[in-house]
Amino acid sequence: MPHLNFVQQGQGPLVVLSHALGCDLTMWDGVAAALQERYTVLRYDHRGHGGSASSGAAYTVDDLADDAAGLVRTQSNGPVHFVGLSMGGMTAQALGARHPQLVRSLVIANSASHYDDAARTMWQARIATVLANGVAPIADGALQRWFTPEFRSDINGSVLVAALRSVLEGTAPAPYAAACAAVANIDLDAGNARITCPTLVVCGARDEATPPALSETIARTIPGAQLRSLDAAHLSAVEQPEAFAQLLTEFWKGL
Repeated sequence: MPHLNFVQQGQGPLVVLSHALGCDLTMWDGVAAALQERYTVLRYDHRGHGGSASSGAAYTVDDLADDAAGLVRTQSNGPVHFVGLSMGGMTAQALGARHPQLVRSLVIANSASHYDDAARTMWQARIATVLANGVAPIADGALQRWFTPEFRSDINGSVLVAALRSVLEGTAPAPYAAACAAVANIDLDAGNARITCPTLVVCGARDEATPPALSETIARTIPGAQLRSLDAAHLSAVEQPEAFAQLLTEFWKGL
């Protein structure tokens, strides 16, 4: 397992935050700030992202779940609230199926449980572009999917967009391509049917990367899962951090 870079802050029950493809733990700045007075917030960088090492080898989302499980085992003495967005949400699904004893609850935001052939073809094209020309050529398209036009043009929003652009463009091509391949090949529905912990699924009403229908499928497949929506694009936790944090705290209060 690669060494994972992480940051921990706050006090109270432990919450683990797992970020999207091409981002790093700074994606969670707003949500972590909103939670830290009542929760201990641990956020980490996926392998090959941010400050976490890349093994260099191909891997699957199951491997990302095992990475997360290793981190939880070393940093917690009991099950945690695990929150993942996009690739982090795929990690959350696999974690809930593979390591049920480590999760007290799951939040799966702006994610998918499988992709059709057309989507997989799109992922292969992205991988080819990145391996040939680096991550910069795909950055504009990614940011348009990540955020609504209003957020990108807002004074405060544009600062966050610029910061996450630099994180994305700073991701090395080979690790980014390996992450794309892991995401493209997800097949999580059978595992989701086995998830037993309380689960909240969050979609972005304006998410074109993982449209609400994909979240609806996840919520239908996981027994007893709740579904909530935010008026946001793909990175809902960046665009609406207070509203996102409020969904989490209301969900946890009800457990």
